[in-house]
Amino acid sequence: MYTQEPTAQPTAHRNLLVTIALILICVLLPVVGHIVLTVFIATDYMSRTEKVIWLIVVWLLWGIGPLIYLLVGQRRNRLFGGHAVL
Repeated sequence: MYTQEPTAQPTAHRNLLVTIALILICVLLPVVGHIVLTVFIATDYMSRTEKVIWLIVVWLLWGIGPLIYLLVGQRRNRLFGGHAVL
């Protein structure tokens, strides 16, 4: 009997698709997060200059800029539910 040897072609295509999907997720997820954070900054109660500075920080410091804004740049009443920090 003639037996057909399995080919590596379907596995290679699947691996390529998984790799492309992971690359797209790794690139697009932070971009979407930055866009959402840009909307937060744009609607926050700050002067126009403060908003521009925060947008520059968030977009130029790609990895830590959003974290810095969320830790330091937020309005106090949003962070602490309107309670004063002692």
